[in-house]
Amino acid sequence: MFKRFWAVFHARNREFFRDRSSFGWNFFFPFLLVFGFAFVFGNGQPMFKVGVMGEQDAYISKPLLFDVKHIQWVPYLEQDVAVKKLRQHQIDLLVQLDRKTYWVNRSSPKGYMVEKLLLADDPGFQRTVIDGRQVRYVDWVLPGVIGMNIMFSSLFGVGYVIVRYRKIGVLKRFKATPLGAVEYLSAQMLSRWLILMFVCAVIFFGCHWALDTLMLGSYWSFFAVLAIGIFTMISLGLVIASRTRSEELTGGLLNFASWPMMGLSGVWFSLEGAPQWLQQVSQLLPLTHIVAASRAIAVEGETLASQSDHVVTLMVMTVLFIGAGAALFSWDADGR
Repeated sequence: MFKRFWAVFHARNREFFRDRSSFGWNFFFPFLLVFGFAFVFGNGQPMFKVGVMGEQDAYISKPLLFDVKHIQWVPYLEQDVAVKKLRQHQIDLLVQLDRKTYWVNRSSPKGYMVEKLLLADDPGFQRTVIDGRQVRYVDWVLPGVIGMNIMFSSLFGVGYVIVRYRKIGVLKRFKATPLGAVEYLSAQMLSRWLILMFVCAVIFFGCHWALDTLMLGSYWSFFAVLAIGIFTMISLGLVIASRTRSEELTGGLLNFASWPMMGLSGVWFSLEGAPQWLQQVSQLLPLTHIVAASRAIAVEGETLASQSDHVVTLMVMTVLFIGAGAALFSWDADGR
């Protein structure tokens, strides 16, 4: 019994170490992830984000709270834009120094704390509570959670399965049938799309019923964005799985695609106030456009037409990913 166990144990170890791609990736990816986030968020995330109305030079020399650590100051020129950010929990407080007034979101715990700091430093500021129904954090984060679920289910539910089928020879058997690559990939995409649309509907309406989450826009527009986004994510999974045969390598590549999107696509926190180059990088990630468009429809009441830039970007990405995946697709485990 021990000899059989040792033979399997030894063979599996040799298989792993001989697969240089997956062996190297298991060491390379964690370092890449840690050093990447250390570079991007090297100074840590601020505890509070405070918006300031007016030109930057108008407030940067003021002593008001500027010596307090862990507060990030975000300048705004338009009050409507700034108030919208406050309502969406993208900033915690909004101040206008020349008028000695500030705006606070009543439902924001961070807003409550930074308001206390402001009044302790200068009690002469006048308080203004934003009008309308407040956007809770759960309202704001729900589209991000649904987008995250789409990402993981699409990438791993399609990409990883195809690689496993290729490795064990299932795809090679399909090749001997009249089934074509386009037919096979289309069936995979449509199957996963229908499943994810059902899952997204259950998650959204379940939370909407249990937590009374916001939906200020159209339900049809909201789910139209999700439908397009699902196709985009599935297409990305097909590109990653188009030729690889190693499950370990595929898992690494899928993690490499998904984890940056987790941190940079606005799923859990806003990139408001982040460096401009980082915000531009986030625009290259499909999850950014899924979350941004669905969130704008749900919590801002925007229409599908107003989010056309995100929708068009997702469509272009889908076409590019499908084209690349179809061109690179291989039935065989050896990549032919």
